[in-house]
Amino acid sequence: MSVPAAHLHTLAALLFGLGVLGFLVRRNVIIVLASIELMLNAANLSFLTASRQWSLSGEGHPIQGPVFALFVILVAAAEAAVGLALVIALYRLKQTVALDSARELEG
Repeated sequence: MSVPAAHLHTLAALLFGLGVLGFLVRRNVIIVLASIELMLNAANLSFLTASRQWSLSGEGHPIQGPVFALFVILVAAAEAAVGLALVIALYRLKQTVALDSARELEG
């Protein structure tokens, strides 16, 4: 028995909303990066659900969703590597990972 596509899209929307909320509200760089990852994972869930839905209806190719999800995972890995490097540099400079201290670095 499979989960209905509407339920999976609703879950993806809720996860994306939580990611946006965390991105806009929190002041810690690590939490902001985790919120971005949550939004990317919600997009992956949506891609995979739509791919399954279209392949069951016979309209689409079943590999399109997983290919898009793989690209999103690759982008997320690059974002995590660059983001964590920036967090380490910020911490070495200011001894904190609060976003307010990063605003002081503006030229």
